[in-house]
Amino acid sequence: MSFNSYQAGIIHGISGKTFHLTGLGFILFSTAISAQKVEKDSIPATIQTVEIIGRKSKGYISDYSFAATKIAMKNKDLPLTLNTVTKELINDRHAFRLGDVLKNVAGVSNVSFYNQYSIRGISQNEEGQIINGMRTRQYYFLQPMTSHIERVEVFKGPASITMSSVDPGGTINMVTKKPLLTPHYEVSLSGGSFDTYRLSADITGPLNKSKTLLYRFNGAHQYAKSFRDHVKNNGILIAPSISFIPNAKTSVNVEMIYNEMNGNLDRGQPIFGAVAGKTDLNSTPISLNLGAPGDYFKTKDLTLMGSLAHHFNKNISFNASYMKQFWDEDIHETRTTNSFVPDINNQQISSLAMMQYMERIQHWSIDNINAYFNFTYRTGAVEHQTLVGYDSHIWEKKSGGKQDAARGFMMKDGTVSSSYNPANAALYQTMMYNGITLPKPNVNPFDLTSGAVNHQGNSYTILNIINPLPTALTTTHAAYVQHLLTWKKFKLLTGLRQEWFQDITHYKKAEENSFRNQKMLYRVGLTYSVTENINIYGTYLTGYQPQSNTISLMPQTAGFTGAISASLYKPLLSDLKELGVKTRLFKKIDASFSFYEINQKNILVNANNPAEPDQLIHRGADRSRGFEAELAGYVLPQWHIYAGYSYIDAKVLDDSNPALIGLAKENTSKNSVTIWTRYNFTHIQALKDFGIGAGMLYQSKKIPWFTRSFELPAYATLDAAIYYSVPQTKLQLALNVNNISNTTYWIGAQNYLRLFPGAPRNYLFTATYKF
Repeated sequence: MSFNSYQAGIIHGISGKTFHLTGLGFILFSTAISAQKVEKDSIPATIQTVEIIGRKSKGYISDYSFAATKIAMKNKDLPLTLNTVTKELINDRHAFRLGDVLKNVAGVSNVSFYNQYSIRGISQNEEGQIINGMRTRQYYFLQPMTSHIERVEVFKGPASITMSSVDPGGTINMVTKKPLLTPHYEVSLSGGSFDTYRLSADITGPLNKSKTLLYRFNGAHQYAKSFRDHVKNNGILIAPSISFIPNAKTSVNVEMIYNEMNGNLDRGQPIFGAVAGKTDLNSTPISLNLGAPGDYFKTKDLTLMGSLAHHFNKNISFNASYMKQFWDEDIHETRTTNSFVPDINNQQISSLAMMQYMERIQHWSIDNINAYFNFTYRTGAVEHQTLVGYDSHIWEKKSGGKQDAARGFMMKDGTVSSSYNPANAALYQTMMYNGITLPKPNVNPFDLTSGAVNHQGNSYTILNIINPLPTALTTTHAAYVQHLLTWKKFKLLTGLRQEWFQDITHYKKAEENSFRNQKMLYRVGLTYSVTENINIYGTYLTGYQPQSNTISLMPQTAGFTGAISASLYKPLLSDLKELGVKTRLFKKIDASFSFYEINQKNILVNANNPAEPDQLIHRGADRSRGFEAELAGYVLPQWHIYAGYSYIDAKVLDDSNPALIGLAKENTSKNSVTIWTRYNFTHIQALKDFGIGAGMLYQSKKIPWFTRSFELPAYATLDAAIYYSVPQTKLQLALNVNNISNTTYWIGAQNYLRLFPGAPRNYLFTATYKF
């Protein structure tokens, strides 16, 4: 009898009947096990391949993933590395933002203040987030809130077979909370450093006696400032969800996520340029931000989702999901041009940052469809599970978008030049700085000297009115087949995906033009069960990204406007080779060890031609090799642990600049360690209401994106927490303290004018009431 056919859980309460729940749907099954026990132990994750009902798990381990293969395989049987951060770990660390969640995962690092990550030494290319296995689209500058998230999954390597265009290093999938069968009500209030205040609520339960109709509502509000000057992070999150289970074969879930954010685009800390070949990272305070007090970055994001699971019989099921998203952006920003102001002889002044001012409005809409049939059958001693499906992703950049900017240098005739040419110095207006003559910038430069008075804001002479942002329509359609073969102790997972891509620029305009490409992708992975608790695996898979999906996130293509289709360039191609071991130690701790190699080629960078900002060139190829070790589970029933170690050897294999070939990749630490552990004093009578937590993050040195003239030093930070359940109440208190030693460190950098320092010592106090 196959696991996916029968060996799952029991649920009671649908019209007074008892049902057996499987990874393919629902099968009627009689048993004497009571519903009370089921609700206590929680519903297993094998209910359906599209999640309809939530789980009431209490630990740091998640046994299943629905998105990795769409068939709810056990994680230990997956022939790839999957890291999961559960809501329990998220809550223990009070990780309100996605970046705070992902610092727990080995091989993943936040390389800026943005929602941008490096996975296994390869930075993300795709903008947007993956939610419940489907891609949303939004600019990556503000990190999403996590109060509505059940768990965060990180699939290492290109997962293009199941998720279309994804990054070579890995994929981050956020799984939302689903309704529970038993009522649960929770309200939390937090306050802490940097004038941070948060309010969140999570309520769920049945809407009728038969428990065929379930609901869940998550809401959150944050008002927060920062250790950085002129930075705020305010937001509202509303996320209701309803599940309908009319019978043992059919289940439906609909949900909405509304996320409104009002913050600032923090471009990082500027420091003085190198003096006599030496760089001083402490030449300016880590709080220094070149943005103006009146700057803002406002976004509104509405996402509607629906999922259906239907079981025709014990061998055939159908699953479908649909997502509709609307995203709007309104930004006013003062920032550096990534260069210092030149003097009249074109020598850069290392204390004077060249500035620009920009206003932008954008409107996007996104549609996702994912549908597939799942077949289980047997041929002799071999069990088969075949999945046949189709998905599409449609991304429209709507009309009404515009971008206006002020930058460059003032000419004597009153016009603006985008650059300074010393051969024509007599044509430029000039100004004096500390006795030095320099061409006058259009936007007031920023003096980094301590005590200098800077006039930030709309301090420009001429605002260049740029043409409206071009409309565009990007469509991806794909057909795929996946087969899982189980024979004795072997599991062979194979898959093929044929993808068709079209990018239309100036959509619905007279100058409309389009470009198409297509690609066949494949995967093969083999898992062998040495014992019940030890699996070894090997995998090979391929990845593919049309360049229209890569150019807006990476800093080396920041000047691209979209006036032409980036898909005219060869697509980004990647592959993964990986060997690993997965085991459960002492029946309590999940451990995994993996060796991998990821290759990517056809990386795009700007040609650095000011007259042609849309001119790109292929950088060449990168390779990342490494080792990862991870642990998650219980040392003792009251002692949780989540830890990981990562070694990354990432190099440039080919580049338009021959001098870079063979050098280490940017913003990548070779060694990193992360650990978090919680201990509850349940067996000590005097301390039975208390718990403590402690964690450590170590990152070795790394180099910035755009310069190899300095490096960011290695660092280690220590965090701690104390928890208290108030006796004879349902009130729980927690105090989290991060960076206890008040270490000064930088998580990443682009150049001298954009370093991203970590937060100094900070605390957060949280009160949670459950009823």
